[in-house]
Amino acid sequence: MLKSIDTVIFDIGNVLIHWSPEHLYRKLIPDDRERADFLTHVCSMDWNIQQDLGRSWEDAVTLLSDEFPEKRDLIRAYDTRWHEMVPGEISGSVEILRALQQAGTALFAITNFSAEKFAETQIRFPFLAESFRDTIVSAQVGLLKPDARIYQLLIERNGLTPECCVFIDDSPANVEGARACGMSAIHFTEPRALCEDLRYLGLPV
Repeated sequence: MLKSIDTVIFDIGNVLIHWSPEHLYRKLIPDDRERADFLTHVCSMDWNIQQDLGRSWEDAVTLLSDEFPEKRDLIRAYDTRWHEMVPGEISGSVEILRALQQAGTALFAITNFSAEKFAETQIRFPFLAESFRDTIVSAQVGLLKPDARIYQLLIERNGLTPECCVFIDDSPANVEGARACGMSAIHFTEPRALCEDLRYLGLPV
């Protein structure tokens, strides 16, 4: 007999809060081509993801500034003005989160996030600290989605049954990673579609 889903696991960036370096660097580098080159070849996603794996921002900025000394101020802004990349919460998603919480649904989170920035973000958005029974932060455990081990860590740490869980993420690769671990999973595109998907699974939203 199929087990009903009673546990919801959220990604955070671009599911519950907006995040994009474009929000900051459109101000700092108005030229589209120059900005794209900087975010591709200097402050790249590969460089940023090392902070999600636990590297400190101080070390990250120092190493990259030594490589690109002429870009030092722009590189440092990625750290010191990081919150300008996060213009706010995704209100419809947060409403869904609160509806699930009020209904007593078991809520968890798995996020690829710098430990330093996540601590700051929890202060800025208190619901990130208050809503979840457990949150796996990649930088704190040295694992990144879609590595199967990060999903298994949440499952084992909390005694979860994968077949009773649904995972929500804006990255198709991360969604497939959760499915490979036995969970249901939803590729997040926008709050209305998420609400419909959760209702289809019988969840109280």
